[in-house]
Amino acid sequence: MSERTNEPRESVCPFCGVGCGLTYDAERGKGVGWRGAVNTRGELCPKGVAAFEHVDHADRLRTPLIREDGALREATWDEALDRIETAFGEAIARHGPDAAFFFASSKCTNEANYVVQKLARALGTNNVDNCARLCHASTVAAMAERFGAGAMTNSLRDLTEADVFLVAGANPAVNHPVIFRSYLLPALKAGTELIHLDPRATATTDAATHHLPVRPGFDIPLLNAMAAVVVEEGLVDEAFVRERTTGFEALRAFLDEVDVDAAAEQTGVDAETLRTAARSYGSADRAAIFTGMGLSQHHCGTDNVHALLNLALLTGNVGTRGAGVNPLRGQNNVQGAGDVGALPDRLPGGRIDDPATHERCATEWGFDVPTTPGLTEVEATHRFGEDVRVAYVFGENPAVTEPNVSRVREKLASLDCLVVHDVVRSETVEFADVVLPGGTWAETDGTVTNTDRQVQRMRAMADPPGDARRDLDVLGAVAERLVGEGFACDGPEAVFEELTRVSATYAGMSYDGIGTGSQRWPFPEGATEGTAVLHEGTFASGSTTADLRIVEHVDPVDPVGDDELVLTTGRILEHYNSGALTRRSGTLVRLRGTDALQIHPGDAARRGIEDGDRVRVANDRGMVELAAEVTPGVRSGTVFCTFHFADPLVNTLTGDTLDPVAKIPPFKHSAVRVTVAAADN
Repeated sequence: MSERTNEPRESVCPFCGVGCGLTYDAERGKGVGWRGAVNTRGELCPKGVAAFEHVDHADRLRTPLIREDGALREATWDEALDRIETAFGEAIARHGPDAAFFFASSKCTNEANYVVQKLARALGTNNVDNCARLCHASTVAAMAERFGAGAMTNSLRDLTEADVFLVAGANPAVNHPVIFRSYLLPALKAGTELIHLDPRATATTDAATHHLPVRPGFDIPLLNAMAAVVVEEGLVDEAFVRERTTGFEALRAFLDEVDVDAAAEQTGVDAETLRTAARSYGSADRAAIFTGMGLSQHHCGTDNVHALLNLALLTGNVGTRGAGVNPLRGQNNVQGAGDVGALPDRLPGGRIDDPATHERCATEWGFDVPTTPGLTEVEATHRFGEDVRVAYVFGENPAVTEPNVSRVREKLASLDCLVVHDVVRSETVEFADVVLPGGTWAETDGTVTNTDRQVQRMRAMADPPGDARRDLDVLGAVAERLVGEGFACDGPEAVFEELTRVSATYAGMSYDGIGTGSQRWPFPEGATEGTAVLHEGTFASGSTTADLRIVEHVDPVDPVGDDELVLTTGRILEHYNSGALTRRSGTLVRLRGTDALQIHPGDAARRGIEDGDRVRVANDRGMVELAAEVTPGVRSGTVFCTFHFADPLVNTLTGDTLDPVAKIPPFKHSAVRVTVAAADN
């Protein structure tokens, strides 16, 4: 890093939801791990090692920008804040508070996200959301409805005691490598079995005992068939079902009608492999489920997760060590952004319609909190330029990450005023009317909450460059203009203390208590430690029972024609999310600088495609061009590519039909045509 760097301090990696301890090695000029709460041996993946490279990048935003005559020019902070005050004030005066929308950020601190959602509520709207909507909203919706909490039920440490891991729609060996190497792999070497549900053979599959290469969009019949085998072969935990569930007889009658062989054929999985995997899960003393976006990112994602929860409940694998249902969070603070209320239907610590949560927030904040849920971020983008007139984008890149992104870019351009608060000149900045330069993770003090509910502290190691400011300073200045001086933002520790007063799950935490370790929620006031295993004896809902659900298959929203294939998307180890930061890391680009479309040899041969050919991937929403990677690792009928790269922009092809409950789009199933690209003349 530059000479602005202070003494290296213990911080947390800004990328995935693992939450590795990270600091700076000035001698090597790289990030290094320290023995943190999660990476107890100090390990890092390549992203962590390169995490400082974007801090001083040439694309860093160093001064505010405002748009004049169609172009962005440098401006003073007063000019930028004046423009925001006028635009938001006029929009709300003319159209009401719901004319404004706020994107919070799953990769920024709990404190910053808390201030963003509080600002939205102070203006009178619940129009605030974060990119958890695009990854695990369906997981949260199903688990919160059935269990009362939409988070990992267990801790990483106790999950090493499982006899079986069922990994559904996730690739932790690549996407959560420290979790995989430090927690899962040692258990596998000691004899734990791994069942992998995924349409591709990945690095996680390499460690699997059983691979079920399910057709994208057919998770429900696969999971129902596994549940039918559990019931048919007497693997139900009868005592748990009797004492901790309701609805068993109805579900059993439904499962009795499931034809396992027919379901296996429908899902593209060998019937005996399916039965063997179901027996392995059902007969284990302790079986732990890990779930990822392969299960959640469908227009029936909530139902997918409901079918998964049935398996855990039927076998009694909830509320005990080495078991449960454990979503693997994508970004470093997806869990925390939701915890602090950066969602349209939640306040810090609870649902917006929960009277106790509502009263705590209104009393602390000193203003009435709106009670009608707001728009989700995808719903909001559909209404940009119409019901929604102004938007504040904090640390996100919707011009790349949203589904059907050509439509989204048109809508971004239709706003009366778009404010982008970020650290680099992302694709979304090109649509902005006002740009506010914030601080990177290495310039930030605050907390983040990792995938197994551990709250950890980040500590600044540098000052923002030029005229850039730390995020809380930026948000405080904006709030002062929009709602007045009474909106306090007195530094991260004061904001966190306020959070503990309104959120019962964080109530017993403190900066001193977290220290260089962590505190895990729920951490009630007066407690000496948090709860590692949720739902022991009583579910987080307050009930001793959870219901078993009949879940019917829902056909994919994109029907696949005879000449079409199913496109599914995901991550690779060296790159991350929209690529706004990792594409600016020379180390990571050198490690994996190109993108490719994985296609099965049979599908390639039928289309005259050879390995390395340039191919066009198209549907009615658009077209992208990629290099073909012909591999048996992806199932026939399916193609795969990452979504990290802005050019080609794969989200041009993804649809925006939403799950009716979680409002999540179907990133994992898009019908496409794949053809050899015409040679350049």
